[in-house]
Amino acid sequence: MKLLVPVKRVVDYNVKVRVRADGSGVETAGVKMSMNPFDEIAVEEAVRLKEKGIASEVIAVSLGVAACGETIRTALAMGADRGILVETDAELQPLAVAKLLRAIAEREQPGLIILGKQAIDDDMNATGQMLAALLGWPQGTFASKLEIAGETIAVTREIDGGLETVSLSRPAIVTTDLRLNEPRYASLPNIMKARKKPIETLTPAALGVDPAPRLALVKVVEPAKRQAGKKVGSVAELVAKLKTEAKVI
Repeated sequence: MKLLVPVKRVVDYNVKVRVRADGSGVETAGVKMSMNPFDEIAVEEAVRLKEKGIASEVIAVSLGVAACGETIRTALAMGADRGILVETDAELQPLAVAKLLRAIAEREQPGLIILGKQAIDDDMNATGQMLAALLGWPQGTFASKLEIAGETIAVTREIDGGLETVSLSRPAIVTTDLRLNEPRYASLPNIMKARKKPIETLTPAALGVDPAPRLALVKVVEPAKRQAGKKVGSVAELVAKLKTEAKVI
């Protein structure tokens, strides 16, 4: 079975995000970028399935500027076999990403697509669901456990009320949650080997997809700064302030 794993290049989670002076978006110039953490979990799960003999090939896919090739190299160093870069300077929104991934899926015919439940830059949590709808495939979102037996995939999902297990038939879409696994660190030998693994470069036009955004970003602002707290001298004073000064949000 072939596995397809989309990976997104985002601002590293350790970096304090800054808004551009003109409010047009988040500052990315000179900022450390890395693979979306949820996508790291997806790559790890795919590599584990290959190590168990369930999967025959793991393909890492990234969409965006040429620098996204480095994100693919990270996936290759973790154990993916080859990469596909859809290179474009256009702003890619979830629907355009889903359409591009559908085109690649139709081209590669994977038995399973594993991707992070959301990206930490916009937290939209939409691409996996949109991709499943476009392909007409069953989906298991927010997966904390994944088991494959023959043509059946059992996905344990994290929901508000606890855990839910759904059974999917292949091919299918699975989006990963934090507790699915702990991603490995790429060793130096594997990083060197990753440089020799192939990455195919495509364009949206070659896939027959128009990636033009449908939503317009009006303005980005930083959250309001939190005001300093106040100390009170007694419980009675606390109760009085709660009655007169506290605001219900």
